[in-house]
Amino acid sequence: MIMILCTGLIATALVTALVLALPALARPTLPFGVRVGVQRVDDPAVIAARRSYARLTVAAGALVAVASIPVLLITRSAAAIGVTTSVLAVLDVLLFHRAHRMIRTAKLTGGWTAERRQGVAVDTTFRTDPVRVPWPWALPALAAVLLTAGIGWARHGTLPATLPSLLGYATEAARREPTTVLSAFQPVIFQLVLTVIAVAMVLVVLRARPDLDAARPRGSARRYRTYLRGMAVMSLLSAACLNLSLLFAALHLWEIVTPSIVWQVTIYAPLAVLAGGWLMWEVKVGQAGHRLPLLPGEELEDSGLGQRDDDQHWHLAGSVYVNRRDPALLVHDRLGSSSWTLNLGHPIAWLLLGSLAVALVVVAGLLLAGAV
Repeated sequence: MIMILCTGLIATALVTALVLALPALARPTLPFGVRVGVQRVDDPAVIAARRSYARLTVAAGALVAVASIPVLLITRSAAAIGVTTSVLAVLDVLLFHRAHRMIRTAKLTGGWTAERRQGVAVDTTFRTDPVRVPWPWALPALAAVLLTAGIGWARHGTLPATLPSLLGYATEAARREPTTVLSAFQPVIFQLVLTVIAVAMVLVVLRARPDLDAARPRGSARRYRTYLRGMAVMSLLSAACLNLSLLFAALHLWEIVTPSIVWQVTIYAPLAVLAGGWLMWEVKVGQAGHRLPLLPGEELEDSGLGQRDDDQHWHLAGSVYVNRRDPALLVHDRLGSSSWTLNLGHPIAWLLLGSLAVALVVVAGLLLAGAV
């Protein structure tokens, strides 16, 4: 009971901290997913939206934390943690969208778009000389998979007839399921899926269209290359942290270790390190590398252009991009993080989403079949 309560409160605190940091990590010219000129980054409307968002986000986190205590104590279920964090995530999304609308309204009523000529920057060397995948950094994730699989193989013959239900990184002792190959090796399956997804995303992102600044094309292109290399390394290390937590959860699932608060903290420790590492990375480099230091002379670069205003193609506060005239399939999103989004105006995007949905249904069916 105490473990469930502590886990729920930790999850609430992590979600609140991440969403508070999100707008601060975005480019100054992209507050809450709205494109503004450099002359408007300190506009009173932008400052007011930032302050209001911060206050309301903290209040929402505190409210959900207090409300989740009796829920977790009564239900004593790990599934309740997902419910409370989902409620908090929905509230935070609504608050982010509110701040987005505040700035968007100020931009439209104030005529900010007409204050500077618009343009885009293109660097063809990202095609002729792309950033390479740092393959050695994938070895820790692979090592965690092999270690987990080895321990599971050695333990499989002595497992009990039933195992506690595995929900993410937590096990629910009250719900047990028959021991099968699929149920016993769920952690290894999840590790393999996470590793493949991480490697695939790195391969795709390194070939995606660069997010360059039209006002400083040369400097932003150089910084973006550095940003891409670091992003690839961080993504592969993220798979290693996720796999390590799954390894610790597997030891709990296979009843090799005794459930305790200390072990529950151990399971989530790599996730905390992962969140902290990404936060430090984002603070250091910023969205698309805009925080990286300038080389001598780059601070004077100014093409006289402002980045093209394409707010009409961005939806849900800069998280969804729909532009049928844009040939790019994957674009850097506006949420202030190292993340990309599909161009839903591209027909291949829907093919990929459909294939992913089918794959998820097949995997879920196999897991359910193994549990019967």
